[in-house]
Amino acid sequence: MISSVEICAGAGGQSVGLENAGFGHEALVEIDAACCNTLRFNRPGWLMVEGDVCAFHGERFRGVELLAGGVPCPPFSKAGKQLGKNDERDLFPEAIRLVDEIRPTAVMLENVRGFLDAKFDDYRMDLKTTLNKMGYTVDWKLHNASDYGVPQLRPRVVIVAVKNELASDFYWPKPSSNPAPTVGETLLDLMASKGWNGALEWSRKANRIAPTIVGGSKKHGGPDLGPTRAKRAWAELGVDGMGIANEAPAADFEGMPRLTVKMAARIQGFSDAWIITGKKTPAYRQVGNAFPPPVAEAVGRSIHRCLSKQKHFSMAV
Repeated sequence: MISSVEICAGAGGQSVGLENAGFGHEALVEIDAACCNTLRFNRPGWLMVEGDVCAFHGERFRGVELLAGGVPCPPFSKAGKQLGKNDERDLFPEAIRLVDEIRPTAVMLENVRGFLDAKFDDYRMDLKTTLNKMGYTVDWKLHNASDYGVPQLRPRVVIVAVKNELASDFYWPKPSSNPAPTVGETLLDLMASKGWNGALEWSRKANRIAPTIVGGSKKHGGPDLGPTRAKRAWAELGVDGMGIANEAPAADFEGMPRLTVKMAARIQGFSDAWIITGKKTPAYRQVGNAFPPPVAEAVGRSIHRCLSKQKHFSMAV
């Protein structure tokens, strides 16, 4: 099994995706206690480092083959001020520090689409130049989660850096040839789980993929499905985006149902076996801020194939 360390692990979207791709986690770093509880509940055998990544030092993990992470997106998100390097939440410098300390064979970092905006051209080039000087070939690509079977668009940028001698063996994953399921197809059984008489009709009308799930921050109120435009898009799918439900609709329910945390997690590409722990608001926030596991798995498999070639070559020598 190929080893990895993950920073800013969140609720485990990238973690479980990389696990499915064949990576074994040596350590996961996460500052949010609710996310750490979810990770411990689902994988008690993983080494959880609960705390600020700025206080995490990578020397004892030197030689681990993959350093991965979903560094905070607010510095680059169009929903914020896009302050980039001037935002105190920018953790790319910490990721680069850990690359230097661990010297992994490959690096995988995820962020929002805004990272590719023209205003961050210099930022990206500085990042690339720094990694080039460390001996890595760097590339980035925008991935839509729906291209990998996730029932929402959710565009995300993935940055991959591979040691120069292996760079020619890395290829980005190809999108699935099958269309992503609709919201109705994805959630029918959950919507009908309490006997709702209108579930089948609702499913037929919810015949598109979802808007991007939005998790929000601790600074804002309770859970809902995002800004006004997103709520309108959810309403077109027959979903009330003003909040999150505690359970599926009852048999005699009338009107537009709300999603439960489990439904939102399924829209994100989590399997039902992955339990998001905690009360509704922090649980939904974990889901909404996650990296869809199928996308992480697809990119992870491409990295795994690249690194496996090195292992096979080393064994042959």
